[in-house]
Amino acid sequence: MSTHVLTAVAWPYANGPRHIGHVSGFGVPSDVFSRYQRMIGNKVLMVSGTDEHGTPILVQADSEGVSPRDLADRYNRVIVEDLQGLGLSYDLFTRTSTRNHFAVVQEMFRTVHRNGYFVPKTTMSAISPSTGRTLPDRYIEGTCPICGYDGARGDQCDNCGNQLDPIDLINPRSKINGETPKFVESEHFFLDLPALAEALGEWLGTRTDWRPNVLRFSTNLLADLRPRAMSRDIDWGIPIPLDGWRDRPDKKLYVWFDAVIGYLSASIEWARRYGTTPDEWKLWWNNKEAHQYYFMGKDNITFHSQIWPAELLGYNGQGAAGGAPGAFGELNLPTEVVSSEFLTMSGSKFSTSRRNVIYVGDFLREYGPDALRYFISVAGPENQDTDFTWDEFVRRTNSELANEWGNLVNRSVSMAHKNFGVIPTPGTRHEVDAELLRASAAAFDTVGEFLGRSRFKQASTEAMRVVTLANRYISETEPWKLGGDPERQATVLHTALQVVDDAKTLLTPFLPHSSQGVFEALGGSGVWAAQPRITEVTELEDDVEGVGVPPIRDYPVLTGDYVNQEATWARTEIPVGRALNKPVPLFPKLDPKLGETGPEWAPIL
Repeated sequence: MSTHVLTAVAWPYANGPRHIGHVSGFGVPSDVFSRYQRMIGNKVLMVSGTDEHGTPILVQADSEGVSPRDLADRYNRVIVEDLQGLGLSYDLFTRTSTRNHFAVVQEMFRTVHRNGYFVPKTTMSAISPSTGRTLPDRYIEGTCPICGYDGARGDQCDNCGNQLDPIDLINPRSKINGETPKFVESEHFFLDLPALAEALGEWLGTRTDWRPNVLRFSTNLLADLRPRAMSRDIDWGIPIPLDGWRDRPDKKLYVWFDAVIGYLSASIEWARRYGTTPDEWKLWWNNKEAHQYYFMGKDNITFHSQIWPAELLGYNGQGAAGGAPGAFGELNLPTEVVSSEFLTMSGSKFSTSRRNVIYVGDFLREYGPDALRYFISVAGPENQDTDFTWDEFVRRTNSELANEWGNLVNRSVSMAHKNFGVIPTPGTRHEVDAELLRASAAAFDTVGEFLGRSRFKQASTEAMRVVTLANRYISETEPWKLGGDPERQATVLHTALQVVDDAKTLLTPFLPHSSQGVFEALGGSGVWAAQPRITEVTELEDDVEGVGVPPIRDYPVLTGDYVNQEATWARTEIPVGRALNKPVPLFPKLDPKLGETGPEWAPIL
């Protein structure tokens, strides 16, 4: 039976191009998962967009001498193009500066406020002495007053996991320019997390199958729940939709309140643009049988396992203060928060400001999408921080993609093409043939189980094990020596081609572009693995009340037709007699010197 699966992908900031550390957390894992879920017949809705509010946008706009809107417009398009090139199969990749998003966020705020989970409170806000602007919690670092860790942020300490306020830090400093922030009194709306603590705890208590690092971190957060500010002293963002606040240019909703609501607003926008009905989004949000998976890097866990579930509980009226759902009805909480650790370079976190960065666009232009997708899947930061090195990238590409997978496809299809021109008719199989076919067939269950649990390293490793077995089989059976026994040669090559086809399917979630090429080499026609497309759209008219919504304009989105692709998660018996196409190399081998020097645009220093 088909299940509705929401793949909610973290929203990248539109303050610059994304680097490979970003897409190792939110991008590739979410797409591998979504492609598998579609292949097994589930109804997937994969949504996200660019995050365009808050201080990060203002800081970058100032540095480039442009307006925040112009900056967001420019980098929104850059990011859309990069993610499309990487083959991330979004049903909708949109942005947070749309009229639809403003209206959905404000409906969420009004209902949570009406239900009694927002409280006004005067607090000490951190201000930049040089600019007079509010510094977000995450833009302040200092020493944790609890564990003494020197790299604690103003919202939490990654070392001990405790929630913090910027004023709690010892020796606080701005990450922007290193200055000591000034603290001033300011009134804000706080999300009453203590009133939602019991409901949060009950929900987290049912999440027993999460990745251990995510569950442990999330559970630790419950021990120190305090009200959390959900508005900011800033002039760029979504207005607060209450009398006395809506027209204030200096008060906006916190970017992390509005960004996580983007998963809902993007689903609504998708339904209005591409759904069979404008209310089709409800099948993923109000349907208790639906599943919701959230993908991000580990620095965003707190917002997805604490803040966003608390907002949903408050909206549903399921906290200590009671209440009732608003216009969107009772909304589902996350099924799983799938967080990756950090991809590093030489032990240091990827950092644009420190020029320790490899941009996605540069990588794709040089090496294409599938080599990067494979590296992230098989060697990425799934459970622990992982160092990216050019040496390891060259080794993986040459030994596993070129020598193992590419070589298997090339020699199997080339020999069959040369000797038969078509998929040959097999004769009586020997045990060695049957043994390989059994192993290949069994991999669908093994790899599928790993993919369904977001265990991408194990899944990709098991899929490549089939490739290794097939290469060993060809070396042992030596079909190039069987010209005098055409029936046996046909049997061996048919067996090899069947396993090539199986492996192509097993690797499709990881390598959708090259899997399409293998499909065509085996004589297939049409779309095996669908790719996203960029579409220019015009703003939707609001269907819920919005305050201070942006003007109507055009912008690019990512979407695609994934329902009509041919990829399914099962062995398909290859059709005897179908014409084969002469294969082309799937993965060109890289110069080993690249591992020593890096490319010119990202040299090893």
